[in-house]
Amino acid sequence: MINEKRLLNDAHLLFSQKQYDKAIFLYSQLSSMYPDNKEYPQYALFCDIASEDENKGISLFDYFSVVKNSNLDEAIAYVDNVIKAFDGDNEKMLKMLEDITHSTIESLDAVTYDDFIKLVESRGSFRVAFEDIMFSTKVAIDSKEDFFDFVTKLIDNDFNNTAYSYLDGFNDIFSYDKKVEELYKKLEEKKLVSKE
Repeated sequence: MINEKRLLNDAHLLFSQKQYDKAIFLYSQLSSMYPDNKEYPQYALFCDIASEDENKGISLFDYFSVVKNSNLDEAIAYVDNVIKAFDGDNEKMLKMLEDITHSTIESLDAVTYDDFIKLVESRGSFRVAFEDIMFSTKVAIDSKEDFFDFVTKLIDNDFNNTAYSYLDGFNDIFSYDKKVEELYKKLEEKKLVSKE
């Protein structure tokens, strides 16, 4: 018996590792095994797009992954329209995806990292500020430096699982960055200390 969730995770991992030919095979397998699932053909489509235009494929994948949770049909229709409307025009496509990112941040009740830092200053503590928003608001990070600063502060304040989630979620983007390795190492060291 094939484990659907595991197969999907394997496909997502291959996509994040930019092994689009292997990922599309797994997504296609999922599509044929679960024909009623509307998500799986979309992921196969993103692999196909990414194999020709990596930025476009990855941007669509990221957009879809966020929006599908609130309205799957709307996310599918929007992706379909984007592909049809801007097929061949990369500049327009990337501009549109940039606009999507900003509107998604707004629709997710996210705060910018700068605003979050102001909240930290007003509350007097990263831990207190993060606890205030962690279940109701997301922190929108749009630079590498802010990302590393945020994850470091999560680790320093013992939000280890959240730090792992952020690192795992952005690992494909910063996979070759030494700072990511350092942060994983810091988390592992904390885990060892807590077991003693």
